[in-house]
Amino acid sequence: MNQTPLDIVILAAGKGTRMRSDLPKVLHPLAGKPLVSHVISAARAVGGNRICVVYGFGGDAVPKKLNDESLTFVLQAEQLGTGHAVQQTLPELDASGVTLVLYGDVPLTRPDTLKPLIAAAQAGNLGLLTVMLHDPAGYGRIVRENGRVARIVEHKDATEIEREIREVNTGILAAPTAKLHAWLGNLKSNNAQGEYYLTDIIAMAVADGVDVLTSHPADEWEVLGVNSKSQLAELERIHQQNIARALLDDGVTLIDPARIDVRGELLCGRDVVIDVGCVFEGRVEIGDGVTIGPYCVLKNVRIASGTKIDAFSHLVDSEIGEDVRIGPFSRTRPGTKLMRDAHVGNFVEIKNSVVAAGAKVNHLSYVGDAEVGAKTNIGAGTITCNYDGANKHKTVIGENAFIGSNTALVAPVSIGDNATIGAGSVITRDAPAGELTLARGKQLTIPGWKRPVKTKKEN
Repeated sequence: MNQTPLDIVILAAGKGTRMRSDLPKVLHPLAGKPLVSHVISAARAVGGNRICVVYGFGGDAVPKKLNDESLTFVLQAEQLGTGHAVQQTLPELDASGVTLVLYGDVPLTRPDTLKPLIAAAQAGNLGLLTVMLHDPAGYGRIVRENGRVARIVEHKDATEIEREIREVNTGILAAPTAKLHAWLGNLKSNNAQGEYYLTDIIAMAVADGVDVLTSHPADEWEVLGVNSKSQLAELERIHQQNIARALLDDGVTLIDPARIDVRGELLCGRDVVIDVGCVFEGRVEIGDGVTIGPYCVLKNVRIASGTKIDAFSHLVDSEIGEDVRIGPFSRTRPGTKLMRDAHVGNFVEIKNSVVAAGAKVNHLSYVGDAEVGAKTNIGAGTITCNYDGANKHKTVIGENAFIGSNTALVAPVSIGDNATIGAGSVITRDAPAGELTLARGKQLTIPGWKRPVKTKKEN
């Protein structure tokens, strides 16, 4: 491929009436990010010098959501068709280069599928992506004469014979920008919809003696668009199946490949096992020999080798060391670091804390803004009272300490190495190393006290 400048136009102005939503269609999420973001990723992968995103419906919702200074946003104030949309971008395009046109609601096109189109345009031709469909209803048909593309006819404007054609237009094309500029200037809206069709430039190219070179995607789903929630759900499953297949090929064990959701980047080592219903968001790195139980949610997490995460655990913005045991029903919040061989058990929440090697927080506890020393054991029902109603404070627990069940550690407070805290204590002052510290109210027995008796209701 030569160095002819490449500009990329992404059409993202449509309303998407069948989505039945106030959200612009291209902002609906697929695998955790907007449809149009998938298209932008493909555009960047083929090396566009400038990426123009045409927006319209929803006002500036699209530019605000994408919030990317490397993109050029172009407003199509009136939605008068695809040709009209591309016309709006002409002042932004390099006339000496070529232009690739993509669609913000067609999210799964591979970059390798786009490269032949670009090469065709850089050679002075028009590159057009077409696909053979068993049921082409609703799509523009590719009309050929003597085997060569002559024109495209939209379904609603096609004759009965033309509607029998199975080769259809995907709308994705690349052309020399100077020629595209001239063709767009000659578009007419004398069709059933009263719109300026980008597809009309195909006949203009043929009339100008420009070859229209077609190529085809490896898979039909690459060119499927989203016009409804059901189509969005269909593409979500296709995308997740592709991810699952790639994970399997890399040696990951998926208990059921149909029940995994990756909404970001998932990197796995060797001999990783992932049970059903797990969701991965952001960037998740999983080391060798890690096992993840069913219905876990992991977001922006790094997990070292040998760790086991049991069912229904929720980990966010956390770093997990080697041979750690988590769950079931555990939660780690941002800033959590669990060091080697730490244990965090059922219904335990850790937030912005470091739990050192071999420490255990096994039952029904909250540890927030804390340092927990190596081999310390924290009993069931223990909480670090880190918030005074206005500010957060830190709790420091030394090594090999034992915190009895149902203890409240009122921060700021420190517990020394090898200290023992009696169950049911409320600790408000530092506890010395190696000693037993208790803080309980006086136990009383009230002789003759009777429980209240339920009053009978009168009829």
